Amino acid sequence: MQLIDFILHVDVHLRDFVAQYGVAVYALLFLIVFVETGLVIMPFLPGDSLLFIVGTLCGADLMSLPLAMVVLIVAAIAGDQVNYSMGHYFGPKVFQWEDSRLFNKSAFEKAHAFYERYGGITIILARFMPFVRTFVPFVAGVAAMTRSKFTSFNVVGGLIWVVSLTLAGYFFGNLPFVQTHLSKIIWALILVPGLITLVGAWRAQRPAD
Repeated sequence: MQLIDFILHVDVHLRDFVAQYGVAVYALLFLIVFVETGLVIMPFLPGDSLLFIVGTLCGADLMSLPLAMVVLIVAAIAGDQVNYSMGHYFGPKVFQWEDSRLFNKSAFEKAHAFYERYGGITIILARFMPFVRTFVPFVAGVAAMTRSKFTSFNVVGGLIWVVSLTLAGYFFGNLPFVQTHLSKIIWALILVPGLITLVGAWRAQRPAD
């Protein structure tokens, strides 16, 4: 329940943390973003809403915008890189490749081909999708996407994700209208991308006409 309260009221909790611990908030932000993007078992931590609120606090002069963005970008890139490495390392060990009933060589080859061809845009777009952004790097590793290709799109995606949402909070987060409806905006940042993802997955599973 405490985690849910933190996610839904991340603005209040971050303000309190800044007031009580000061610069230690940057370490907290690094930890949250790194874990949310780097550990496939922790996809429920705040992401988009956290970045927006950080920008809002920077706009209110409670935090340093350049320092916050550097910390968040490094955490986002490092998290995805670790997630990819875990998928690349543990994928073959879990499936035991041809010796396992879980392994489907044809499916693996298709997944590998998909990530080699479309993985870049998938990695970038997944940054803006809760839950999905945690699993995509891991799957890219399992599918043996070329590391150099993954890394380049990981860097681009991390930059776009952090910069866009943090600056949105910085420029708009302290407007009276936004402050009045901040809780609704946080809900929207959580639910809307998730609904888009679910609809996309449902449409992908529908049989072709």
